[in-house]
This record gives sequence, structure tokens and C-alpha cells, in this order.
Amino acid sequence: MNTHHAIDYIELGVKDLAEARAFYAAAFGWTFNEYGPGYAGIVAPDGEGEVGGLSTLREPGRNGPLVLLFSQDLDATADAVTAAGGHVVEGPYPFPGGRRFHFLDPSGNELGVWATS
Repeated sequence: MNTHHAIDYIELGVKDLAEARAFYAAAFGWTFNEYGPGYAGIVAPDGEGEVGGLSTLREPGRNGPLVLLFSQDLDATADAVTAAGGHVVEGPYPFPGGRRFHFLDPSGNELGVWATS
């Protein structure tokens, strides 16, 4: 179900598609639809459709839109990111809505994760 004017799909540029798939699967449990050597679709949490993709055709980096993920256990998620090969670059720190941290994936994309406490 697509919602008018809502964020519908996030596409991340990656240097190495296999490495990126392995990182996001290990850190967050994501699964993928394979579309060839340069693209993988990120399967939606309910298994219906996709919420984004990983593309070797886009330049990775920290200067694009900041994608924020939600976590029920921020510290455990930060540990999973590090164990999967990511690098926490900011936080965890408090903000008015709870706590969050930012990390770099193996390709250098910066994402954030937040929790209500």
C-alpha cells in the first residue's frame, strides 16, 4: 500500500553489493530481492513489496538524505551494527524524542537509528 506524499522507497549507493547485503542482513535482519549484479531490493518487514534498494550505480556517501531506522533496543542495535562491520560515528545521544546514533555502513553511507528511550 503506497501512501500519497509519504516516503515510499530509499535507495542506497553501495561499493560492493554482496558486502552491503551481508551487512544489512547481519545488522538488521533485512532480506533482499536479487535483480542482478548491481541491484538488490530491500524486502518490506511484512514480506510484501519493497521499501528500498541497494545499487552499485549510485555513489555512496554521507551527504545524501539521512535515513533513520527505529529500534526497540538502541544499545543492542548499535552492538549489532558494529558486529556486522559498520562504524558508529555519533552517539548514542539523547534528543527530545529519545536517543539515537549514526553509523556508516561498509560503503560509507551514513544512517541513523533512534529509540524512544
